[in-house]
This record gives sequence, structure tokens and C-alpha cells, in this order.
Amino acid sequence: MIRLFVGLGNPGPEYEQTRHNAGFWWLDALARELKINLTADKSYHGLVARSSVNGQSVWLLAPQTFMNASGKSVAALANFFKIPAQEILVAHDDLDIVPGEAKLKLGGSHAGHNGLRDIHAQLGTDQYWRLRLGIGHPGNKAEVLHWVLKKPSLDHRIAIDQTIDRTLKALPQFLLGDMEQATRLVHTSKPLRPSKPKPAPTPASPPAPSDT
Repeated sequence: MIRLFVGLGNPGPEYEQTRHNAGFWWLDALARELKINLTADKSYHGLVARSSVNGQSVWLLAPQTFMNASGKSVAALANFFKIPAQEILVAHDDLDIVPGEAKLKLGGSHAGHNGLRDIHAQLGTDQYWRLRLGIGHPGNKAEVLHWVLKKPSLDHRIAIDQTIDRTLKALPQFLLGDMEQATRLVHTSKPLRPSKPKPAPTPASPPAPSDT
């Protein structure tokens, strides 16, 4: 089962609504689902909450180290409670997935994501679960930093929030360790489809000229 749920983001009000904080948004929604509150814990360099499921402790963690040092927080809690990497799920923003879609995977490259890069280094392995929340790509690599640290459009934020709600339907499977079924549930998320523009109204015909 998943015993440690991590949401990635940057602390501080100036980052709260930015795309890079999609992992924080997911973790906040999970805390509401479990009816628990995240509180600051200096020992683990983050906001932490604990719940009990079938007699087993389940931890929620939002690192407050800033994204590039996320692994410091994750490793501190995982090592103290002896939680193996395969029982950790990290929710994070993903440029390569469109808003409205999410992917679940175990292991693999950090793909340039600095939060994952540091978690790889601090845990000494890539064999933890990632919940990849699509935020889309600006289309130009030079604009990526500005993109992730910017507030998404209303349409994109709605799509991301809807995806968060849908992926939380896999929570029972996460807690049972049925990751095959959890993957199927997560991958039912639908990408954002641009709405078709409404056709312009046909102008009314001018009245026919009178014979009088």
C-alpha cells in the first residue's frame, strides 16, 4: 500500500496559485478527503499529517524546502518511519501532459523536474510512484520557467482541479496497494478540449424596397 503521499510545490503566497504547485493542490484535496489537517513539522521540513487506515499509519507531506530541495523533506520522513520507496507516491506537475489528464507510473527518469531530481538523489532510487498532473507546455523551452511559475488560465485551472477530483477516486486502491487498478482509474482522466467557437449569427436580410 501507499504509506506516504507527497505533494510537490513551492511555499509562500506568491507561489500558491502557480502551475508548479499542482502537487500541493492535490495533497490539499487528499487531506480534505481524509478529513485531516496538515501542520508544520520542522523534523521533516514540511507540512505533515497522519491518518490511520486499517491500523496502518498513512502520512501526507508537503515539503516546505522549495522545489529544488524536495528530497530533503521526503527522505527525512521516509527514513525515520522506514517507508520503502515503493510505498511512496509523489504528486507533481508535468509539462508533457495536457491539463485535464494525469498519468501514474513507478520509477523512471525525473525528466528534468527538479523536485523529482532531488528526491531521486536523497532516496538513492527512482523506484517510487509518481502521479503526473498535466499542466501543459508553453511550446517554447525558453519559456518553461516563466510558465510553471505563472498562474494557469481559468480553463486550465478548472481542468487540473477536475483531474485532481478524478484521480482521488483511486484512493481506495492506493491504500490497498492495488496499483494496477489505481493506474486504470487515473488514466481515465480526459484532457482539456478547446471549445469550438460559436458561429457568428447570420445578419438579418434588409427589408424589400416598397413599390409606393
